[in-house]
Amino acid sequence: NNIKETNYFTINHINKEIFKKAHQTSARYDKDVSEFDECGLTPEYSDTIKAPYVKESKIKIGCRFVEEYGIKFNETIFIVGEILEVILPDDAVGGDGFVDIEKAGTIAISGLDSYHETKRIARLSYAKPGIESEEI
Repeated sequence: NNIKETNYFTINHINKEIFKKAHQTSARYDKDVSEFDECGLTPEYSDTIKAPYVKESKIKIGCRFVEEYGIKFNETIFIVGEILEVILPDDAVGGDGFVDIEKAGTIAISGLDSYHETKRIARLSYAKPGIESEEI
């Protein structure tokens, strides 16, 4: 409801320093309770997005609500958003524009409760029919 009321939302990458606090945000808090206050995270605002970012996150994506789709099977809502801004450390972006999530300290999640560090296997060239991709 909050996303539809404000038309904005943020996606904030989790890192090792905040993963326990970030996990706690999945609890079902009452509408009038701040997850930031309850979980010990800090809200941070930009001039572009009306929704708060997580200050402690290193990669932040600001989005505008576009549309939603109801999924009857599990009674959830799929939200589509337009990316309006991306905030990340300069040293996490390579000369070719590649964003190195490991350099930014991003971690991964498996299922609802299992957190993992990442380790790149390889970067591959753009896939084309009949041409084997090469490591870049």
